[in-house]
Amino acid sequence: MLPNPTLDQLQVFLTVAETGSFSAASRTLNRAQSVISYTIANLEAQLEVPLFERSGARQPKLTEAGKALLEDARRLVSDLEVMRARVKGLKEGLEAEVSVAISVMVPSHAVVDVLRGFRDKFPSVALSLTVGELGVVMDLVLSGKATIGIGGALLKQHDALVAEQIGHSFMMPVAAHDHPLAKIGRPLTLADVREETQLVVTDASGLTKGRDFNVLSYKTWRVSDIATKHSLIRGGLGWGGLPASLIRNDLRSGALVHLDLPSFEQGEYPIYAMRRIASPPGPAASWMIDAFRVRLEQCPRHADFTAQLAEMSPPDLPIAAE
Repeated sequence: MLPNPTLDQLQVFLTVAETGSFSAASRTLNRAQSVISYTIANLEAQLEVPLFERSGARQPKLTEAGKALLEDARRLVSDLEVMRARVKGLKEGLEAEVSVAISVMVPSHAVVDVLRGFRDKFPSVALSLTVGELGVVMDLVLSGKATIGIGGALLKQHDALVAEQIGHSFMMPVAAHDHPLAKIGRPLTLADVREETQLVVTDASGLTKGRDFNVLSYKTWRVSDIATKHSLIRGGLGWGGLPASLIRNDLRSGALVHLDLPSFEQGEYPIYAMRRIASPPGPAASWMIDAFRVRLEQCPRHADFTAQLAEMSPPDLPIAAE
């Protein structure tokens, strides 16, 4: 008789493999551990191959057969999620509410323009908006707390997530005009910044735990959000990277100075529209994604922005179109 595993068995198999233990899977699925063990045993009996090595190990380890079948299980579950999503989209009309998570790296002018258009286009649709740093946007989408996410930092691949690049952004190292680094008058070396306090944002999502991005100083102050970081840098309490779209007026007025620091990675990085496969966007959320794509295409490229900085003094720097 050909094996005929159920969807539930495959989902339990994937959860055990991804969480690393039967007990963790039981917590994730909110089922008794005995039910998890019984389900895996039945699946192994159906397939007539062992999926996990249990003897002599504290945690179950995938057998060679288990490793080979893992991708098949993922594909089958994913295909069913796509089917469910398509049915949901066909059955549902306009959303009652759109929940969106937006990265601080998305230019504020673009956010305001898109949300103004959203309000005019869909006056009956409620909006729930969360703005976050680093992995927060991805975390909110994966957890189902946000219908869509607009941001960068795709920190890990996930089978449940669909991500489409719709724009770009970039960070710039800056300091207050009276900060010691702003007065050096030449390209900065690592030695110049090592002993100066650098302001760093802590990722509330935990997805980047143990990882630092562009942290060059030995002295760091860690803050919870980009707005606090911006205020402290403006106040001369340290230096750090800030989104170019956030500081354009500060650069124009001279309140902040762009630091010529080759060691700081300033290249463009993509902005994505993210959603769960199982939660396709309705008409209003789909409109919002398209509107962000169109609006972000108008944002200046990194090379254009930095060329303006190099050629003009801060008081004369024009506000780049966003």
